[in-house]
Formats: sequence, structure tokens, C-alpha cells
Amino acid sequence: MNDFLMKTYNKKPASFVKGEGIYLWDDKGRKYIDALCGLAVTSLGHSNPEISNIIKTQSETLIHSSNAFNIKPQEELAEKLCLLSGMDKAFFCNSGAEAVETSIKIAKKYGNDKNIKNPKIIVMEGSFHGRTMAALSATDGEKVQKGFAPLLDGFIRAPYNNVECIEKLVLEHNDIVAILLEPIQGEGGIIIPDKGYLKNLKRICDSNQLFLMIDEVQSGFCRTGKWFAFQHDEITPDVIMVAKALGNGVPIGACLAKNTAADTLTPGTHGSTFGGNFLSTTVGLKVVDIMQTLSINDNAKEMGNYFQKELKEKIANKKTVKEIRNKGLMIGIELVNECINLAEVALKSGLIINITQDNIIRMLPPLIINRTQIDDIISILNKIID
Repeated sequence: MNDFLMKTYNKKPASFVKGEGIYLWDDKGRKYIDALCGLAVTSLGHSNPEISNIIKTQSETLIHSSNAFNIKPQEELAEKLCLLSGMDKAFFCNSGAEAVETSIKIAKKYGNDKNIKNPKIIVMEGSFHGRTMAALSATDGEKVQKGFAPLLDGFIRAPYNNVECIEKLVLEHNDIVAILLEPIQGEGGIIIPDKGYLKNLKRICDSNQLFLMIDEVQSGFCRTGKWFAFQHDEITPDVIMVAKALGNGVPIGACLAKNTAADTLTPGTHGSTFGGNFLSTTVGLKVVDIMQTLSINDNAKEMGNYFQKELKEKIANKKTVKEIRNKGLMIGIELVNECINLAEVALKSGLIINITQDNIIRMLPPLIINRTQIDDIISILNKIID
């Protein structure tokens, strides 16, 4: 352990030195199945040769210039993302938390432009949006918020997957300007809402001139079997936040917006020094290109269905298992008892997972995974859960 690092993480006893596809190797030569892929980041696998090559080529040409100048790959990636998502415009940043911050600023400015004194945003119980101050304020959970008071005000919390409560809040408050939520709660334990939930929220937003802001940082880029999870409900939000898989390990985030939301921020109201530089957006273009060429969303859907079938047959009937939830390759196995040490147990068996909410195994495997590799994961899960 390096004494010069701030102790902001509980480090696991492994140090990786090499990655290829869905596998990692540590400094002792041990091989691991990465069923977490850096929390939904390396969706196209480790050391993808096409991505490695584009990083090398672009780094030898130009990595960075100020956003005061035109950046061609940034413009091209913005167009691709808008066409895929149904949005009009993009703002590039470095992470999911920054994309969330951007969406909050859009909502706040929209409210202030309408002369609303203290604009409010409805956020959800069980949510996670990041650790910067505004994103942390929107996040639910005493554990992550403790010690950082006073948090940013202007958030009204509502139960997830409850349309009636949202309708009531909108009637009671005339200063609400937006609803911010994850289409599937990741950190909350892979909580999947009812079919039509997002469609109902969109109806409420359209009827009351509110922005529907969808956090797709974890669920986006084919993770659920569609390009974005909101597309399962056949809606188009006003604002979308993306990051993680877009760079396959290279830091990049984006806030995408439509109609009024797309034009709310103006020169001088927001910015990012590194956001959308040549390197990150060139990599982003390559990631999207590979996903389209290989029909990654179809593989995520097919492998998600296979995962679900195998988990149901071989894991679900265990007395220690309470519920199994998945949408594509977002997978949660809720256990009856607390299992916070299970990630280390899995590591000793050559499997990388993580535990959320103290009793839920969360897996976000690379989207290039195949049936044989899923069988290997199920085999290890069988042993460690027992």
C-alpha cells in the first residue's frame, strides 16, 4: 500500500499488470475473469487492438487544444451521439459525475431563466449520480453524504418506480423544473422499474414543462441490449448523461440535450478544460464505430438472456439467494444475508465482482462476453455463494 495515496478506497489484495478481452492478470501471473469491467467501463474488453491503435495514432498527432478552437472529432462524435440518442446537442466533459453536474446546471438555469426563485429537481431514493458536490447532493444515501454538509439544496426526493408520488409532488410544488433519475439503478442494486415507468414520467414532464433527465452513465452504450436503457420505454428524454463505456477506459463524459434544454447553456455559463479533447473524442468515435460494426447491443441482449437462464437454473434456487435481476448485462444477485466480503472470496477464485448495498452481487461484464465465459462465471458463483 502506497503511503502517499489518500485512503479513499478500500483496496482489494490484487495488483493487475495486463488485460486482454474479458481477462486480467496480476503481478503474480494469476488470471481473472473481469465480470465488472471497471464498473461498466471496458465494455469492449481490455487492450482492444483497434482502440489501442487509435490511441497511439492520435497521441502522435495531437492530444489536446483549448475548446476555444474547433475540434473536428468532437464535432463528429457529438453528431453520432445525438443521432443514436435522439438528442440535438452535446457537451463533452471527463466523467459521469461531470455530466450530471452539467445536467443540474441546465435545470437550474432553465428555472432561473423562467424567474423561479429556487428551482427544484426531483431525484430518487436509492439513486447514485456521483461524488462531486451537486451530484452527491442528488444522490441518495447517508453513507456517501456523511461529513459533507451542507449539501446543495434544491432537490426533492421521491421513491423510485412510483408514478403517483411524482404526480403528487408536481401538483404540490410550482418550482419544480426537472426530474433526474437512472433508468436502472446500478449502485442501488440493479433495480429495474416497471415497464412504462419512464413513459409516464415523460408524460408528466411534457404536461408541466419540466425536463426529464436520464442518467445513462452506467446503463448506456448497449449495456441493456439497446443503445440506451430509456429506449426500452420508447421515449426521448430532454437531457441524457453518458460516460464510462464511451471511452473504454479513456476518461470521457457527455451531457446530451434536446430542444430548450440544448440551448439553455450559453458561452461563459459552463466549460471544461479537458472535455472533448482530440484524444478522448477520437477514442469515443472508435468505440461507437466498433459497437455498431459488431452489433454489440444484440450480443448484450443475447448474452443477457443466456445469463438470466443459467442463473435461474443454477443459482436462483439456493436458500441464500433472495432475487436475481438483470437487464441485458446489468446483473444483480440479491442474497438473504450481508455478503460484503464476497468480492474478496470471488477474487481468490479468479472472478472480479463487487458488492453493493451490502448484500447484492453486482456484475457488469464486458459486452463481448460469450456463453463459455458465462458458464465459467456461473461455475465460480455456484461455489462462492454456497
